[in-house]
Amino acid sequence: MTARETSSAIPDAGPDFEHLLAQDVVIEGGSGDAPTGAQALAPDHSPRAPLSSATDVPRAGLVAGTDLQREVEQLLYLQAELLDRKLWQAWMDLFDERGIYWMPVTPEQTEWEGSPSIFAEDKLMMEIRKGRVSHPNAWSQAPMWETNHIVGNVAIESVDGTTVQVRSRFHMMELRRDDVRHFGGTYRHTLVRDAAGALRIALQRVDLFNGQAPFDYVLQIWV
Repeated sequence: MTARETSSAIPDAGPDFEHLLAQDVVIEGGSGDAPTGAQALAPDHSPRAPLSSATDVPRAGLVAGTDLQREVEQLLYLQAELLDRKLWQAWMDLFDERGIYWMPVTPEQTEWEGSPSIFAEDKLMMEIRKGRVSHPNAWSQAPMWETNHIVGNVAIESVDGTTVQVRSRFHMMELRRDDVRHFGGTYRHTLVRDAAGALRIALQRVDLFNGQAPFDYVLQIWV
């Protein structure tokens, strides 16, 4: 069939055709159709969640003073350094007395009370975890185990009195014997100033972009 013949075989686009084009879905399969794509390969695979609404789009970073931006960045960099050097107590001291470290299971979670989380720890629970991993007989710490954090894209979203809301990105590489695992995602920090004027972490939310991936062993320490 020539190109001219192919063109003549297409029906003229009348009003009904234009009406279909204006719809969100112009082609629909029957309910009895066989699954295709990812569903055909893994029928139990959960479909992708709908894209976030426009209200969920991150705001541009606040044009904060250079001093505040640098102060916030240095706090996040220090936090990463303390984790990589296994200075657990110094890391915990960065938190406010009522501070919370929270790693939800899914990005849709809005609270940690009454719902499962990967981490949901106040200072007391942090102390318990520190004692467990620091114990001489801690099996999880016996093999060669190191981490390396990279933190970037630090954006100050809002400042309200002594409270600062911060968004950033992170990547952590974890070495255990000869195996390397990678974790990445978003940090959300709510920072407050203490009586001495220093910034402390009131809430650190960690959203892992690969939190649903299969792993050979569970996380032993904070990401």
